[in-house]
Amino acid sequence: MTQIATVEEILDHGYARISVPRKSACGHDCEECAGCGVSGASVRARARNDVGAQPGQKVVVESSTRKLLGVVAIVYLLPVVFFLLGYFLSAGLSETVRYLIAIGAAGLSFIPSVIYDRYARRHESLTYTILRVF
Repeated sequence: MTQIATVEEILDHGYARISVPRKSACGHDCEECAGCGVSGASVRARARNDVGAQPGQKVVVESSTRKLLGVVAIVYLLPVVFFLLGYFLSAGLSETVRYLIAIGAAGLSFIPSVIYDRYARRHESLTYTILRVF
């Protein structure tokens, strides 16, 4: 996945600290919606700087799609799977109890997301590569 980012600082060994605007599905047409409360937040990350970009420059960066799809699976797919497992494995109980178990199972599915988020922050798992200056 390619995005436009801003180089904030040059790091050691051919890397740079970049600021990548956070993307969302809504398109941030806030005057039409104002529902999400997100105001153009950005993500700071480390990027491989083989092109020699300097601080303040806009650059085109690429992130690993494979890693990103894994994160999407953990965050979006796992809660649905846990909810369905909780519901169907509690057959024979009342509907109210089945739904409570399913909701509890979906809630538990966020634990791997939190663990992976902490791991990814420590090890900078989501890496970017600067392709060219914009």
